Amino acid sequence: MPAASRPSPPSDPLGPFLHYLMAECGVSPHTLAAYRSDISRFIRWRKQSAPRPLADLEIADLTGYVEYLTNEGLAPTSVGRHLASLSTFFRFLIFDGMLTENRAKLLIAPAVWDRLPTVLGPTAVDRLLAAPSSETRLGRRDRAALETLYATGCRASEVVGLRPSDIDLKDGIARCIGKGDKERIVPLGVRAREALEDFITRDRPTMIARRPETAEVFVSRSGRPLSRIGLWQIVKNHALAAGLHADVSPHTLRHSFATHLLAGGADLRAVQEMLGHASIATTQIYTRVELSRLRKVHSQFHPRSAPTEPKA
Repeated sequence: MPAASRPSPPSDPLGPFLHYLMAECGVSPHTLAAYRSDISRFIRWRKQSAPRPLADLEIADLTGYVEYLTNEGLAPTSVGRHLASLSTFFRFLIFDGMLTENRAKLLIAPAVWDRLPTVLGPTAVDRLLAAPSSETRLGRRDRAALETLYATGCRASEVVGLRPSDIDLKDGIARCIGKGDKERIVPLGVRAREALEDFITRDRPTMIARRPETAEVFVSRSGRPLSRIGLWQIVKNHALAAGLHADVSPHTLRHSFATHLLAGGADLRAVQEMLGHASIATTQIYTRVELSRLRKVHSQFHPRSAPTEPKA
């Protein structure tokens, strides 16, 4: 009897893309709605004008999409926004292994996203990590997840993908699989190692009792692997409980991890390696975050930082 064929992935995975934007990127509801609108428009156009697998779309097809947007009466800036959304969508599909190249990038030269990332101060991080209850099973799971996010600087997808075999509690290291299936080793630190050991030995066996096939460290209430959106919700809930602003996400802890290391004197190349950045230029944004903080300190405390009095 022939083996059952593997089901094909959805042709337009809008739902997983939106979950990725929330869980990995921590975008605002307004930005999420814009992405949903832009990609939904592309999907409607594709079904009518280019009903082929996404991987088979050529640059000529995408040029036709630009013409379609222009004929719809969109301003050049709006067309550019739609193409930037499409480029982000394609980049996500490459990350998930559904595409091998981002042809949408050939249509545009968008300005580099230059906003400084949201970073929590050390005191705010302490409040967030202390928010989960140590008296409940889910509280101990949440604390282990939050400690792991901050200790390693890993992406949400990397943390939910961790397996017990990836974690060496004795040496305090974890093996993460990042973008492009690239593997890297990251230190855990004492607090994360203690929280992980407590959860893995005390709570996880009970949580997966009905689903012993679950291979991941972090699991849901039902014993299934914790999803990226589930981890995003854990961070949101405890950020609110800690009295922090509502836009805290797993990526906020990644940004905070990098910024705090650099503020403490860490080498930029070492931070790049721990974050799994292919280019050091990506890591350098965190030096700008630290420079922004230093400017504020200088402006507040340096005796000659205040503007001079105007001459009469």
